[in-house]
Amino acid sequence: MKKTLLTLLFGCVVTAQAQDIKFVMEPSYPPFEMTDEKGEIIGFDVDIANAICKEMNANCTFHSQPFDSLIQSLKQKQFDAAISGMGIAEPRKKQVLFSEPYFPSSAAFIAKKDIDFAKVKTIGVQNGTTYQHYLAKEKKEYNVKSYASYQNAILDVQNGRIDAIFGDVPVLAEMARKHEGLDFVGEKINNPNYFGDGLGIATHLKNQVLVD
Repeated sequence: MKKTLLTLLFGCVVTAQAQDIKFVMEPSYPPFEMTDEKGEIIGFDVDIANAICKEMNANCTFHSQPFDSLIQSLKQKQFDAAISGMGIAEPRKKQVLFSEPYFPSSAAFIAKKDIDFAKVKTIGVQNGTTYQHYLAKEKKEYNVKSYASYQNAILDVQNGRIDAIFGDVPVLAEMARKHEGLDFVGEKINNPNYFGDGLGIATHLKNQVLVD
């Protein structure tokens, strides 16, 4: 049985009556979500959510929270769904319900282009992510510094306070594109035990409608 986006997320069918659907995200994660010059949340995830709402004849609203509080806010039913570059990882499946993957997930490191990766000691990562969990369990040789968002991590790697940043490949690619002197180092990591089958949209466990 497959969980479709429309029925899984909102437990309803498309109707002629418009409804409001509240999405929550951490908007410092380009290209998935970011804020524009007007302070409005934009990005790939916003486009996906808007397409879902259009199909459902619904009104999307987008709300900002730190990444490490997204799941808790869903469990407390403060929002209808979270779409924030969130990997479908096994520990999360015990807390929230996911849609089918809408984007593949893999991890990598970025650092200054001239760095010797063999000498990397301190790595920055976003707090509450599967990437943080992976480093804690599988890369204990590194010192790990956690950040509420990657913006401060970028400043720290540029100023030599950390050696590298670990995270999702598309997000790191966007960082490297925008910040001269940063590039991928080391190898990409694909570990389904941590990063799951891809990125999904999450909702609270009681919002479960399964269809063939």
